[in-house]
Amino acid sequence: MEENRRQAKTSVTAEKKRIRREMLAIRDALSPKEQRRASCLITERLLGHQWFYRADTLLCYVSYGSELDTRELVREALRLGKQLYVPRVLADHRMDFYRILKPEELKPGFHGIPEPPMTAPVYQDVRMEGHTENGQAPVLMLMPGVAYDPYGNRLGYGGGYYDRYLAAHPEFQTYSIGIGHSCQRVEKLPVEETDRRPYQVILV
Repeated sequence: MEENRRQAKTSVTAEKKRIRREMLAIRDALSPKEQRRASCLITERLLGHQWFYRADTLLCYVSYGSELDTRELVREALRLGKQLYVPRVLADHRMDFYRILKPEELKPGFHGIPEPPMTAPVYQDVRMEGHTENGQAPVLMLMPGVAYDPYGNRLGYGGGYYDRYLAAHPEFQTYSIGIGHSCQRVEKLPVEETDRRPYQVILV
């Protein structure tokens, strides 16, 4: 029985690696024009999304490489006065979100990805769903991904950072959106027990 479980896990891991390699190659091959168009579309979609409108706090990844560009969304969230937190990779394969007040605070960090300074305030889990009794608005998380399927499953980069963060912060399983290019859609993803889905997926 144990041997069967090990073989099944090995098979799932290998399939994830294959899909990840293929999808990253497809995404990296997008032309600058296609990248710009998709980034404009996702920015428009999110700025008009009721969750973004209602949220006074946003946890948002900072785009890198061929990911959907979030820079305009970051600037607009700050302009609107929202509290903006962006991820920073820590020791022991952990990730946390730190508040920034302006994009210039971001510096190359883990694998060259722009990250906030360690001295910035850390997002504190407020465990809310919707508007709470004291009137607080929901906190929204926007996350990247390598591939998504029609069932809402997400394939990340293999480090498990968002899976662990979502497991530890269950409120984001209600207010979380995975975003990506339309070419990142696959028919079905292999899923493990530790995988966590965003509540909604938007591909453009």
